[in-house]
Amino acid sequence: MEQAFLSIVQLDPRFATGGSPWSLEDEAQELAELSRAAGCRVVGEARAKRHEPIAGTFLGRGKLEEIHRMVHGAGAGVVIFNQELSPAQQRNIEDLVGVKTIDRTQLILDIFAQRAHSQEGKVQVELAQLRYLLPRLVGKGVMLSRLGGGIGTRGPGEQKLEMDRRRIRVRLGRLSEELARLRRRRQATRARRREREMPVVALVGYTNAGKTTLLNRFSGAAAAVRDQLFTTLDPLARRARLPDGETIILTDTVGFLHQLPHHLIEAFHATLEEASDADVLLHVLDAGHPRMVQLARAVDEVLAELGLQERPLITVFNKCDLLNPPATRTLEQVRALEFAYHPAATISAKTGEGLDRLCALIAEQLSLRLVEPMRLRVPAERSDVVAAVYQSGQVLKREEANGMVELLARLPARVRSQLSGFLKVSDTFQSGKSV
Repeated sequence: MEQAFLSIVQLDPRFATGGSPWSLEDEAQELAELSRAAGCRVVGEARAKRHEPIAGTFLGRGKLEEIHRMVHGAGAGVVIFNQELSPAQQRNIEDLVGVKTIDRTQLILDIFAQRAHSQEGKVQVELAQLRYLLPRLVGKGVMLSRLGGGIGTRGPGEQKLEMDRRRIRVRLGRLSEELARLRRRRQATRARRREREMPVVALVGYTNAGKTTLLNRFSGAAAAVRDQLFTTLDPLARRARLPDGETIILTDTVGFLHQLPHHLIEAFHATLEEASDADVLLHVLDAGHPRMVQLARAVDEVLAELGLQERPLITVFNKCDLLNPPATRTLEQVRALEFAYHPAATISAKTGEGLDRLCALIAEQLSLRLVEPMRLRVPAERSDVVAAVYQSGQVLKREEANGMVELLARLPARVRSQLSGFLKVSDTFQSGKSV
């Protein structure tokens, strides 16, 4: 087992990847979890706050010398940074610290490489790894090329460097073609589902929130479940039957992560398309996690990047069986959050508690697909009515004009009758601002 030393750095929000950073404690805890998921044993850590990173070494020389002493004192073989390092920073830190240095992105890629089992998963991981590696292919070859000057003095290391780059570019092209082929095959599978008019419900959420356990509970499947990050990397699709007899396709995909590197989202877009094809999303949250709200926000950011922020979504507060003292919050507190996250359900995928309510919410959201959209005209000051429409149904279009809010929405029967007084007779919207 490789021994790892962690370097956790908190930057000014203007320089932190992905916006405002978490606390140093939160960053340290997640980096330790990722390191253990990769098979490392954490033997020490150093924490620092900086206004902005230093261009060449990220941290100051004094801090790096301190890390050097701590690393060699603990016998660590690798230093892991929570921030993304440029190729030059990574090389310079390695020279100063004296051991292999990687950043959070490379650590995540290593975990993905261990978890990928399907052909599609392996292709996506290799593609992401090579894209990460290509700009970092520099080193001794460059120094050898400087031994002489002019034509004919290029060192053999530089020749090998160019050959490595060329091979990687060729391999990237082949992997991209293979991924495109796999994507077409997956699209054909989804098209066949649509022909059978079978609704699709996708599980999304932060890694280790319990999505796979919920899939197993619903479908009777036996997908691997472990208390670790990124247990599920390859997409899963299983049939499940709701209590009302309707059969659905339940899909599970790779878990999201705080500040998930953009090129990883690009590489795994084919897998994440399972969520984009869903009729309803189940956003699964670990209700007992101390950073639950921050994790939910991180998932929302990824969904927005995938263009899924308007997709019908049910929030699932999972692991309610663990909400006992000294847990972070009580079951009563989580149930109170259901109103803020409406529609929402508090469940335990492990014990089955609360699944009846969740099934009812899924059935209600799916029923809206078959409802003819209705047009409502609501005075702008009646924000309570507008909120009720958003909470209870699917808003397809919204326009504002002359102090009125006009909505095109699908609503359950119980809500349609309550809002009949706001029904708009005309089939056309007034000209106004679309939002």
